[in-house]
Amino acid sequence: MMRFDVLTLFPNMFSSPLNESILKRAQEENLIAIKVHDIRDFTSDKHHTADDYPYGGGRGMVMKPEPIIMAIGKVRPRIGESRVILLTPQGKRFDQKYAVGLSKLSCLIIICGKYEGIDERVREYVDEEISIGDYILSGGELAAMVLLDAVARLIPGVLGNPESAEDESFFNRLLEYPQYTRPRKYNGLDVPEVLLSGNHQAINKWRHAQSLRRTLERRPDLLEEAELSDEDLRILSEIKQELDPGKRW
Repeated sequence: MMRFDVLTLFPNMFSSPLNESILKRAQEENLIAIKVHDIRDFTSDKHHTADDYPYGGGRGMVMKPEPIIMAIGKVRPRIGESRVILLTPQGKRFDQKYAVGLSKLSCLIIICGKYEGIDERVREYVDEEISIGDYILSGGELAAMVLLDAVARLIPGVLGNPESAEDESFFNRLLEYPQYTRPRKYNGLDVPEVLLSGNHQAINKWRHAQSLRRTLERRPDLLEEAELSDEDLRILSEIKQELDPGKRW
């Protein structure tokens, strides 16, 4: 079982996401355990103050160090490989490869930032800083939900079919191939014949070629990191010539 401990000022934000769909089922089957902690519970004053004005002046409030550090010390397990993660725009960009690495740990402690940020001294107790993208959110809670879902679904047993995660976008640095279901014909748009053939070898070959095409068209930067075979390079060359014969790729 993998354990997630989330430190936040707004624990109620997690109530619905953690009690629906895959995350709910994974908890019920004891594949993962998710505990959301209110940082205010670790304050020492009667008003449960978790933020204060910044030294040196400036707008907004800063999250105080004591309750966060106290919370880390309280929830961090004494055994197993754990990691304390701070969600911040200054962190390393989160991607599928990163999620795979985190899914191999036994415990993640996730700190949700808020307001103008956290007291710098908290970083002495943090193992990694992660950003889910180059944009600003109102707090780390939504980012924590993204990280939770991305990592949890990689844990064995969470997805009904373990191959499902391997077929999805970014797993092998390629975007996922197009998907179709019934009806076979709709508004003049037909399902590709190869998918109706029953020839699984031909279907797999078509799907892989479509993944290469879609990645080239939409996210060519991913191809720089993908492990491409000689056959992949041949297929990409044909696709490039088809898309723009005169372009120097």
